[in-house]
Amino acid sequence: MSSCERWASPSWSVRSRDEADAERERFPGSPTIRVDGVDLFPTDEPPGLTCRIYMVDGRFSPVPGLDALRDALAEARHGRA
Repeated sequence: MSSCERWASPSWSVRSRDEADAERERFPGSPTIRVDGVDLFPTDEPPGLTCRIYMVDGRFSPVPGLDALRDALAEARHGRA
């Protein structure tokens, strides 16, 4: 099996249409990746319709790094067992 195991879990995207949606969903920006409602990359940023910034190899990135994402998913998966 590859290092990127597949989950038999459903996935979906949620659109925050306005600031009220973002506040209600505690949405800190896009992209936000959650497993069972828990943000894989917690932040202290306030909710809002904005872009998230991740650190990848010491640089700003609009998405988390692949290794960080794999690690976060593995940690979430083991926490569910």
